[in-house]
Amino acid sequence: MLLLEKLPAEQALKFLHKVVDGMCGRAYPRYQEYGSVWNLTEWMEVLEKTAVFFKTTVGKNLSDEEAVQELNELNANHQEAIATCLKGRKEEIRCALVERINAISSAQLLDFDWQLKLALSSDKISMLQMPLLNLDLDVRENGDIKPVSIEMNKEDLQNLINALEAANKVVLQLK
Repeated sequence: MLLLEKLPAEQALKFLHKVVDGMCGRAYPRYQEYGSVWNLTEWMEVLEKTAVFFKTTVGKNLSDEEAVQELNELNANHQEAIATCLKGRKEEIRCALVERINAISSAQLLDFDWQLKLALSSDKISMLQMPLLNLDLDVRENGDIKPVSIEMNKEDLQNLINALEAANKVVLQLK
């Protein structure tokens, strides 16, 4: 984020709002407007780090004070510009993140089916009576729907359930 300080403080707020615009589906700032401030490598880095900061701050639901503490390496004018932008656009960023999560969820996972089976591949395994879950997913990848089959034991299933519950909590916090 230190690269942001190369931009004069009076222009920082305008730049930050354009980054948020881009995150929300509108136009990102253009390199032509800021080519005299950053070279192309720096430009890509400052865009990415600024967007990641906003996404992380809103995604973790940090307070304004906690967000500013994350920026302690920046000077006060740039910290204030970021805090002002974040305060005014937090809800809009949150909505954009929720939309993105919903779009990814609906595009990636179309349908699922499950079956419970006992492993019977050998006499020793069948005596263990180890239940397995076969999870069949239809996944959209590059516009094509591909079936994916996953076999899980009880521990793998519990890990999947825990991960899905954690993801659900994050989605609910973002709403």
